[in-house]
Parts: sequence; structure tokens; C-alpha cells
Amino acid sequence: MAEQILILDFGSQFTQLIARRVRELNVYCEIHPFNHIPTLHSGIKGVILSGSPCSVREAGAPDVDLAQFGDIPVLGVCYGAQLIAHKSGGQVAPSQTREYGRAKLSVVDHHHELLKEVSLDSQVWMSHADTITSVPDSFDITASTASVKIAAFKVRDKKIHGIQFHPEVTHTLEGKNLLRNFVVHICGCAQEWTPDQFVETTIADLKNKLGNDKVVMALSGGVDSTVAATLIHKAIGKNLYCIFVDNGLLRKGEFEQVLASYEGMGLNVKGVDSKQKFYTALHGLSDPEAKRKAIGKTFIDVFDEESHKITDVKWLGQGTIYPDVIESVSIKGPSATIKSHHNVGGLPEKMKLKVVEPLNTLFKDEVRLVGKTLHIDPLILGRHPFPGPGLGIRILGEIIPDKVKVLQAADHIYISALRKHNLYEKVWQAGAILLPVYSVGVMGDERTYEQVVALRAVISVDGMTADWAHLPHEFLSEVSSEIINKVKGVNRVVYDISSKPPATIEWE
Repeated sequence: MAEQILILDFGSQFTQLIARRVRELNVYCEIHPFNHIPTLHSGIKGVILSGSPCSVREAGAPDVDLAQFGDIPVLGVCYGAQLIAHKSGGQVAPSQTREYGRAKLSVVDHHHELLKEVSLDSQVWMSHADTITSVPDSFDITASTASVKIAAFKVRDKKIHGIQFHPEVTHTLEGKNLLRNFVVHICGCAQEWTPDQFVETTIADLKNKLGNDKVVMALSGGVDSTVAATLIHKAIGKNLYCIFVDNGLLRKGEFEQVLASYEGMGLNVKGVDSKQKFYTALHGLSDPEAKRKAIGKTFIDVFDEESHKITDVKWLGQGTIYPDVIESVSIKGPSATIKSHHNVGGLPEKMKLKVVEPLNTLFKDEVRLVGKTLHIDPLILGRHPFPGPGLGIRILGEIIPDKVKVLQAADHIYISALRKHNLYEKVWQAGAILLPVYSVGVMGDERTYEQVVALRAVISVDGMTADWAHLPHEFLSEVSSEIINKVKGVNRVVYDISSKPPATIEWE
């Protein structure tokens, strides 16, 4: 069995971050809900218990039987540490003052392997409403802060550790050292999980799984579908049939550019111009959810029709990544629908195909690293996230071809300027939005009454949270002037300075 760290999720907002930090150490890990623990095997080298918004003092609080892990090392983080203490006979009580934010370790016992290379006075990040006030005599207190005596502990004669702070966040300055101590030195992981190793193993597995079968796959021009298709192509070659649909809501010139890129990569790809079908399906629709559903249904219809032109297809390739998998088995159940996503989720059942998802164990940043190993064009790997419904959710209100042309022109000016001024790679996502608002303006000596374009640019790691990007005023002035002067029908440009939350990155 390949070695891995098992992370049990008790509902913390930081659980995915723990996984990312472990993987940065070149160690594979998986997140599972605390109440759906997988079968333990020899490859599981350690267990990390995540934080939680719950209190161990509450009736029905998340719980786990620690005895089942036997001699496997365990690290409890925040709630995980409180749970270990509570179940062992220690005391957990409401904090006298809620400790949230930066703190410094005033006591560090360097005799314990977990805290080697963690300095005295090292800054850590606390986020808890409860505090461990006492532990059994069989526990050693290994770290303290000025206000929390039991900031870290170890169960004597067992490889069970607990920490009240969060090593996975960057505000804990030596958190990576602590996690390395646990994962590498205490658990004994070999740090062999690398992009090169992933590519080699995945291609071999795909060859074994797919054999001579045919696979059909929808491409979007984005990172995930491109990397997934490249891996499958390296395994089965021309037996992979790719379809790239022009839904009439792509960026300016994108259909031709992406097709050319894919053909240059040697992929067996067919471009399908279905603009009119999508415009017909969207006619008269203004509600964002109705537009998303119309785009999704039309896409499935088009893709299904094209797929049936290929004989004996047995598999549907998808670019599903790990956060999608985690979300589907969240301890909270499927998340409330904020907005529907345009994907091919309904296709496997409709087409009676088996699904192959070569990236479903990777985070987004890991997908890019794998793409780099596969020598995929940096322009594709560095491409900003682009919504499945495309410009359909960046045109507020009803969608008609003329509005699409206006937005494509404005967006092209904006994105080109970001690249020209070396700002494109400094923001996580950017785009223009066409508002259903008309404003009075003056061009020459004439009064105008034309549309408004909003520019959006955000800084983020994974899109879960985002801050608006502080683009230079001179840059915004240049882009505004060029859009107003060159895009007929627009006489006003505004810049969105909303962060997520409370706003979303997209406007619809």
C-alpha cells in the first residue's frame, strides 16, 4: 500500500489547508469525514484530527474512537486536541477570553520530537472558544503561551500529540516545521509523492484501467480538463476523443486559439460551433440560475449528440479535482446551492458511460505542477479560472449576441492590458462584466446614453475567499479610456472593490 496521512475532518474551515501543507512535504494525504473513516491499512502512517466549530462539551459533538488507530501516530489540532484530552479524562472549559489570532509560545519542550526546530517565542495562530484546562498525569505538557498553559501535549509512551494552535495557517510562522516533524520524523513518511511520480503512476494506472477502450471528453481550454486530457492521451493516444464546444459565450477569439493549442499538443480534438443553439436556449432568460441551467442543459445535449457520432465509447473523461470530491462527502452533507455549475455531471447516467477522473486526488495548485511536468503550454497552465457558463454570467440580464460582442471587446482590452503591464499573473482571476444599466455621457459634443462595464480582479489562493486586487490607478485609467473609445455602446467603466465574502467573485 502506498503511504499516506489520513486527515479526519470535524468541520474546520482549515481542513483543506492541512492537506495542502502535508502535500507540500511531498507526502500524500486524504481527507475523510470523522464519521466515514476508511478501512485502515498498512499504508496509513499517521492520522491528523482537524479543528471544528463545535465544542467537545456539547451533546452530539463530533467524536471518534481513538483506540481504532492502535500504534498509528495521531496529531490533534485545536478541536482534535481538545477531543483527545476530553476522552482521556482531561478538562475542557470555555475560554475566559476567547483566544483568536496571534500568540507566542512562552514554553517549548524541545525534548519532544514534534517541537524540534520550533523556537521559543515562535508566533502561532489560535482560534478557539474552549481551552484545555487540565490533562491526565499520563500527559506531558510540551508548549504554553502567556494565556494558555496547555498549548501542546503528548500522551506519554504513545505517539499521540495535541496542539491548541493551527500549524497549517501562514500566521503560525514555524507551522511547517511542526508538520514536518510529525509527518516525516514521527510517522516516518518517505516524502516520495512528487508530480513526476504522480504522472508516472497515473499513466500506468490509466493504461491498465482503459486498455483499448475509447474515451470521450469535453475540453474547456482550462487547466483541469487540459491536464486530465493530456494524461489520458499519454495512456491511450488516439482512443481519446476530445470535444470543444463553442457556446457563443467564450472570450474573444478563444475558440480558434484553444483549438489551435490542442491540435499543437497532438490531442484528437473536434471543435463544435453551437453558438446559435445556446443563444436560442437563453432567449428571454434574465434570472442567473435559469441561465446557468439553460447553458448546462444545452451543453449536455450538444455533447451527447457529438459523442454518439463516435462508435463504441465506454468511458467519459472528466477533469474533476480533489476539492470537488471533498465537497461531495462533506460532514455537513452537500453544500447549499449558491449557484448551479455548468459541467457534464448529468452525462455519465444519460450516456451510460463509466467515468475516468485522473485528477480527483489533486488540488488546483498540484494540477498546475503536474501540467508543468507534462510540458503543457504555460499560457494554458497560467490561465485564470473562467466560469463554465462563460460570459453568460458576466452579462447581467438577458443574453443576446450583440451584448456578447460588446463584452468580448471590453474584456479583450482588459485582459490584454493586464498581460501587457505584467499584472495578469499577479491576480488570481479577472474579467469584465456588462451591467444592465445605462448612463448618460458626453462624447464629442453629443449626449450619449449607453451601457456600463464593471472590471473585476481578485487575489486568492483557491477561490474560497478573495480580496479585490489593488490595481494601479494609472492602469485602470488607461483601460477605461480604451474601452470607452473603442467599444461602441459603452460610455462608463467602474471597478469592483468587493471582497469574498460577502460578495462572490462572479456577479451571477
